[in-house]
Amino acid sequence: MAESKPVIFAAMGGNLAIAVTKFVAAALTGSSAMLSEGIHSVVDTGNQILLLLGMSRAKRPPSPQFPFGHGKEVYFWSFVVALLIFAIGAGVSIYEGITHILHPEPIESPLINYIVLGLGILFEGASWAFALNEFRKTKGKWSYIEAVHRGKDPSMFVVIFEDSAALLGLFVAMAGVALSQWTGIEQFDGIASVIIGLILGGTAIWLAMETKGLLIGESANRHVVEGIRELAGQADGVEQVNEVLTMHMGPNFILVTLSVRFARGTPAERIEQAIAKLDREIKSANDSVKRVFVEAEARAGVDDIPESAQA
Repeated sequence: MAESKPVIFAAMGGNLAIAVTKFVAAALTGSSAMLSEGIHSVVDTGNQILLLLGMSRAKRPPSPQFPFGHGKEVYFWSFVVALLIFAIGAGVSIYEGITHILHPEPIESPLINYIVLGLGILFEGASWAFALNEFRKTKGKWSYIEAVHRGKDPSMFVVIFEDSAALLGLFVAMAGVALSQWTGIEQFDGIASVIIGLILGGTAIWLAMETKGLLIGESANRHVVEGIRELAGQADGVEQVNEVLTMHMGPNFILVTLSVRFARGTPAERIEQAIAKLDREIKSANDSVKRVFVEAEARAGVDDIPESAQA
């Protein structure tokens, strides 16, 4: 998660700066789309603060009440971010847009809007490019969509989602202001605000869907599971690997539960040694694996193999 902090700080600084200019421009011009964009930037700034809070709380050590640590805090706060984007960002933008469609008001000094929106595109574009570059370094051979779907650190792709929605919203706001000015139809500004709200709503729903699985308890990626199964199959005395169950307790914390069957007649001491070695090999192969539980099953009727063993 450490690599996502600079991305969040960069996005937060840009959003805070541009939010102030958007609100000033909205007050001077009376633009509904500009007001929606100002609200959008404030929500994004608050969201990044929540992401940093989640990352900080996720680092707390395990306790008797939370024996596997607090890694899922970052998933919870990412889900809260999605809810805030939907409820505040999308809701207020759509409400403002509908209000200005029903009761249109002329935009005064549209040049101010163009200047502010241009600066917003510049700042948001820089933040988006920085976030995308950092995400590209971590996605490996996956496509961008696949990397988001399989990624276990939402703090990185949340910023990309927000910045992408922000850039698209800025272009929509500029189009709304321009159409209102050129055609004299003042409702275009309100329509742009509604479209911005729909963009935010769609972004929030996608974020919520991606975060939900992690919050509930998503398994490790397939190649990690297959690697664990392969190591278990190569362990001394193992005849068959049954279940390989994994769950992300945080972006960098995988819990593994294995069920293996040892060959007939394998002494209990040899089983114990094999399990201890397998535990070390799995953790060495994947740094994110922090806890490994192995259940050693025995064939029916074999007395010298314990019914179950764990490590």
